This record gives sequence, C-alpha cells and structure tokens, in this order.
Amino acid sequence: MTVTVSPLLSVRDLTVRYGTALALRDVAFDLAPNSALAVLGPNGAGKSTLARALSGLVPSVSGTVRLDGRDLGGRTPDAIRRAGIVHLPEGRGVFPTLTVLENLRMATACDRRGRAAALDRAFEIFPVLRDRQRQAAGTLSGGEQQMLSLARALMVDPRLVIADELSLGLAPKMVDVVFESLRRARSAGVAVIMIEQFASRALDFADHCLVMRRGRIAWAGDAVLAGPELLRRYLGEATAG
Repeated sequence: MTVTVSPLLSVRDLTVRYGTALALRDVAFDLAPNSALAVLGPNGAGKSTLARALSGLVPSVSGTVRLDGRDLGGRTPDAIRRAGIVHLPEGRGVFPTLTVLENLRMATACDRRGRAAALDRAFEIFPVLRDRQRQAAGTLSGGEQQMLSLARALMVDPRLVIADELSLGLAPKMVDVVFESLRRARSAGVAVIMIEQFASRALDFADHCLVMRRGRIAWAGDAVLAGPELLRRYLGEATAG
C-alpha cells in the first residue's frame, strides 16, 4: 500500500517583478517534510529572488505559496517566520561584537520562557557553540559564524530553512562545516532549500533539484539524476566540488 505524504511547502505559478522586469515566472514545485531541495543556476537566474519571495521579503504579482496547506500570500516576513520558514540570506547573520551566547539569546527575545530549552537544543545540535559560548561571534571562523547563524534559526523551531549561499567565500574546510551543520538541521527534522554555488556537493546533500534559468525552472527532478552533462548544459561550466 502506497502512503501519500502531503507536501510541507507547495508553490504554484509564483511570479515576481522588479519594475517592468520579470525576475520569476510561473515557478512551481513541492517540498516534502524533512527533505532537501537544491536550487541551482547561473547568476541572475532568480535563485535568491525565489528565496526572498518564499520568505516574504519581496512581493509576488501572482501565484501561491502554501506551508502545511496554509496560504502565506500577503503575510509579512515576521509572520512567515513565525509560521515556520526561516531564511538565511547570503552573508553571516550574526552580531559580531556580542558573544555566541548573547547571539543565541537574541533569537529567543520574544519567547523567554522557552529560551532554556531552545539553548539546550542549539547546543545539542552544535556542541562546539557550547564550548565557545563566551567568545565574541566576530572572532569565530567563517564556517563557525554560519553555524551560529543556523543555530539561531533553529532555536525558533522552524519547519523549513532556506539557506542562500551559506558557503560563499569560505575556505574548503569551512564549507565542510556548513554542510555538516545543515545535515544536523535535517536530522533534527527540518526541511532545507539550499541555494548553493557548489553544485555537486548540493546534489549529494539534496533529495531533489531545481535548475533555474532566466527566472524559470529549466529542469526539475531527483538530485541523483542531475548529472554533469545536464548541469553543464544549464550552468554553462563545470560544476564546483
């Protein structure tokens, strides 16, 4: 007997304009609970616009975004975050002059009753942060800062994390830290949409893949089917490892 799992996220005909320019056109896909989707494509393909549209940072002109069947259309970014979608944009979303512990506490400023449990959860997923909780966030390595950014996101108990180029500008060893952090997030039951420059690594991590081009989905399918030839066709170059 086949069991049908309802999608966690359902996107239909999502279209976004910047002035007269179409940034996204009729984007549609589903994301299952606790799954991972790699979103790939050349610069200007619409990947980050998709992330911003899903998190409410830019408005859509048409289409629907549903989380657990609930329509998120017209909601503010804060409301979408409370509904369960956390967007980690390009760049390290930490306060460099505050300690690791102070950064984590900032994430629970609106829920002080649940702060202790949230801190325990963050330290369980990322034990290194417990060891460095008194250290200024700005003195952490790039990968560790991304780990802290992800830990802050997970403290609000999201259903879905949108990770936009978390490995950008990092040394290879720190890229390993970022991917391991996202694996720990998945093991905690969180779904992931990954926008990533390291295409082959993203495909190894993800269950499914979207390849975007000029604001449209050029290809969609299982990550294991997105081989080098297909990626060269759409990305125009050999993929980074």
